[in-house]
Amino acid sequence: MANKVKEIWASGKVVVNGWLAIPSGFSAEVMAQCGFDSVTVDIQHGVQDYQSMVQCFQAMNGHPVTPMVRVPWNEPGIIGKVLDGGAYGVICPMVNTKQEAENLVAYSKYPPRGTRSNGPIRSGMYGSAGTYQQTANEEIVLLPMMETKTAIENMESILDVEGINGVYIGPSDLGFSYGLVPKLDREEPEIMKIYEKIVKECGKRGLYPGIHCSGAVGATKAINMGFKLVTLFNDSGLLATYARMQIAQTRKDSNGKA
Repeated sequence: MANKVKEIWASGKVVVNGWLAIPSGFSAEVMAQCGFDSVTVDIQHGVQDYQSMVQCFQAMNGHPVTPMVRVPWNEPGIIGKVLDGGAYGVICPMVNTKQEAENLVAYSKYPPRGTRSNGPIRSGMYGSAGTYQQTANEEIVLLPMMETKTAIENMESILDVEGINGVYIGPSDLGFSYGLVPKLDREEPEIMKIYEKIVKECGKRGLYPGIHCSGAVGATKAINMGFKLVTLFNDSGLLATYARMQIAQTRKDSNGKA
């Protein structure tokens, strides 16, 4: 059960992540063939649920992408369940303290390291009985989301928690918590300073910082800052953006006939 995300990081490269808000195995299958390294099913703000997550995983199986999930909350029931369903990575929102980061690790790992209950209904299919449990603690990627002022104040104690692989920045909520407009690609000097500190502190500890972007321009900028996982866009956003672009082009080029 080798995790491609970890292999890419070990090779010194950056992971390009896709994002699925649409509860459809078909759109997951399409996205899985586009060249992403990992694809994340969003159960927090997407229109996904557990059943559609499983369908997305089934549709992506056979394509060279690592299936990951953003869970709705730092809660053991859903974290264990998405891992049992085949997630190789968990992005967890609103982790604000060292204790909350430690809880995430405990919920995600089997004893003696954690408290995850045994029953890998789908994930166990990837190996013979018992082999999944031997490697899961090591192979599953854990990225707590750093997206509030409180989390930034607790940054170093969160990053010191053993068992996480990095952090995932939610720029919209992070800006919001500092009294700024919620948007993805940020340029405010105070937020840029925070990003620089996150990248530096992760680098010191051998951790991998990730960030949510809104397209290639923001993703490239993040990579150049030192981020090691970039989410380009979600499927519904890609659909709407490209559709709008084509419609606008048609109306413009038809000289008022459309």
